[in-house]
Amino acid sequence: MNAVAAARQPRSWAAPLAAVVVVLIFAGGVFGYAYSRYVETREERAALAPFAPSEQNRDPSKAIPGVVVQEYRGAQHVKAPQRVAYDKNPPFGGAHDQYWATCDGVVYDQPIRSENVVHSLEHGSVWIAYRPSAVDPAGLEALRARVEGESHMLMSPVPTLDEPISLQSWGHQLKLERADDPRIDQFVRALRTNRFTHPEVGATCQSIGPGAFDPNNPPPFRSNPPGPNAAPVNG
Repeated sequence: MNAVAAARQPRSWAAPLAAVVVVLIFAGGVFGYAYSRYVETREERAALAPFAPSEQNRDPSKAIPGVVVQEYRGAQHVKAPQRVAYDKNPPFGGAHDQYWATCDGVVYDQPIRSENVVHSLEHGSVWIAYRPSAVDPAGLEALRARVEGESHMLMSPVPTLDEPISLQSWGHQLKLERADDPRIDQFVRALRTNRFTHPEVGATCQSIGPGAFDPNNPPPFRSNPPGPNAAPVNG
């Protein structure tokens, strides 16, 4: 067949049309997924809206079942290796180390010194603690996803914890059995950097200055009794 005859042959649109259909189906699938994620996010935000702090509702965490609230004095510092005779496990307020634990979305794989973490709570952070033997890999990953890269969040194992999971904010604690408990997000929404519930509003979570907490080599957690030289929890 010569070139002229070939040019006169009717063109088949089947192949191009099929390609267009495939592209449209793919695009529709992507859009549908994005839309479903948007709807889910919108629904989640709506569900958490009652736990957003405001001038009219300064501590929304009081509406979360199981939250323990206790007043502690701030700005009570000790210097390592002195310890504090904490009245709660894990502690969530009171005297603490002069250096705060880095809390800008860090997940610590090893237990770290409580006195440093309590100072992080004073800065408005939420600490997710867990008992390693009681949380499965899927639960651990779900907790990690809430912390990594998030400002004023940190997570670490606490081997002496009496429940699988415990959330701490300054003066607040919530103990839980499961990592999919909706109260976790409620607690974080209500208390992370809540200006009405922690002493040092606007304080950083990054380690600063000589002798500061080193997140790559943090001081270890100690499970033995603090001893007679321990500082009282409220100074």
